[in-house]
Amino acid sequence: MRTRQQDRDLPGPGPHPWNEIRPHLWMGGHFWTDPSGELQVAVVRDEFEVVASLHTQPGHGPGPGVNHRILEIPDDPLTAAQIDQVRRLAEEVAESVQAGRTTLVRCYAGLNRSGLVTAHALTCLGMDVGDAITLIRRQRSPFALHNSTFEDYLRTGLAVAGLDSA
Repeated sequence: MRTRQQDRDLPGPGPHPWNEIRPHLWMGGHFWTDPSGELQVAVVRDEFEVVASLHTQPGHGPGPGVNHRILEIPDDPLTAAQIDQVRRLAEEVAESVQAGRTTLVRCYAGLNRSGLVTAHALTCLGMDVGDAITLIRRQRSPFALHNSTFEDYLRTGLAVAGLDSA
């Protein structure tokens, strides 16, 4: 399964392994770009109580004792079943955040797949979709959610988008 689009004219992953989007909710990737432009590995140890990974690679953590949820999905159009899995994972993330657990949502670069889950989690926490997308772009990267299909899923609503993908 292909899990990462070839990003044509976009910069690499952001300048931080992960960014706080709101209290207890962080978004990031498996890689980040240091100030000199070099790609660095982001390894999660025990910084977070819950980690939701939309992409995994050996050696990137999290450490023992961390609640790790894995849902590998492509950075491409999703099936109805995948959209439903994303919706359910985002609801779990929202519940974790609401319970005060430090939660990281991550994918390869911390832009699209993690943005989809994070934005839906924010809407589960009462935020408007447009405000959620704006917040993610301000806190993580202006290039977050550059996958227009994912943004369309969010604006349509994942429950409805899942029906459209059936």
